[in-house]
Amino acid sequence: MMLWLVFALMTAAAIFAVLWPLSRAGHPPRDGNEAAVYRDQLTEIDRDVATGLINPPEAAAARVEISRRLLAAVDNQPETTSRSNVKLRRVAAVIALIGLPLVTVGLYYPLGSPELPDSPLAQRSRTPAATQSLDKLVAQVEQHLEAEPTDGRGWTILAPVLARLGRMDDAVHAFRNSITYNGENATRRADLGEALVAAAGGIVTGEAKTEFERAVALNADEVKANYFLGLAAEQDGHAAEAAEIWRAMLAKAPPDAPWRPLIQSALVRVGGTPAPALSNDAMTAAKDMSETDRSAMIRSMVERLATRLHQNGDDVEGWLRLVRAYMVMGDADKAKAASSDARQALAKDPGRLQQLNDGLKNLGLDG
Repeated sequence: MMLWLVFALMTAAAIFAVLWPLSRAGHPPRDGNEAAVYRDQLTEIDRDVATGLINPPEAAAARVEISRRLLAAVDNQPETTSRSNVKLRRVAAVIALIGLPLVTVGLYYPLGSPELPDSPLAQRSRTPAATQSLDKLVAQVEQHLEAEPTDGRGWTILAPVLARLGRMDDAVHAFRNSITYNGENATRRADLGEALVAAAGGIVTGEAKTEFERAVALNADEVKANYFLGLAAEQDGHAAEAAEIWRAMLAKAPPDAPWRPLIQSALVRVGGTPAPALSNDAMTAAKDMSETDRSAMIRSMVERLATRLHQNGDDVEGWLRLVRAYMVMGDADKAKAASSDARQALAKDPGRLQQLNDGLKNLGLDG
């Protein structure tokens, strides 16, 4: 309905634009035609005689000549101009009032789509990306890069998409070209190493390890590179070295780092005691302890945190740290019990409950 209203208003505006100038009666210009010029010249002759610029005989002769021209100009003016203009205006008005709507409707019905629902501009702009398959988009980018192989930005965009599609050999090639034409940095080296690992079925090959080492040389805190270097040590049978790498990562990591659970799980896998998820300061204090003493201290801290949360359960981050600590220690039952206690404590606060559920989901506890 709104679409038809817009069309009606547009048609009315178009008709008005045509009829408006036609509705105004034409008036011959008073000062612009030939007769008016001759009349002005007769007036000027009278002024010149009065001021003495010309003598009366010359003035009389000039008046005769100008009067003759004036009469000729008046006689040559068409008498039917006004009537012709009226007829033309009427014909144009009829065409505008009747012909324009008929032509519009006649064209719209065979060419338009009256039953098509409205489509907002934002939705129309997203339609090509939504309907066009990812494979087709990738093919277009690859075709562009065949013509422009030095387009570093294109390789940077294409490489992770190829990896997501499982085309790991092509992804490795794209990551290499991204480094070649954009220059190296820690992220690009780490991404290339990850693609090499995926192409090798999860094995950190020597070539991949070299890329991770280059990434760490460029940025010692590159998370992906450090993780895979620990994985390389684990695959080579050096569990203690892997634990040392991952424990150092946890020591630097913020409490809410999204990759903490992955590193903690890997640390448990190689038999290392997980770094405390509660406090980095406490970790520093415990660095000189034995494994047994450190584990006892961590469990004591976890129990103190659990006691505090049961007394005051409004601390969402505290509950998430407690659940994560239980998971790292391999105590799944306590982790589930803590998550249930946390939901019960925050049941009356929808905002914090949602924050808690999101955090638990990131930890793999959806239920």
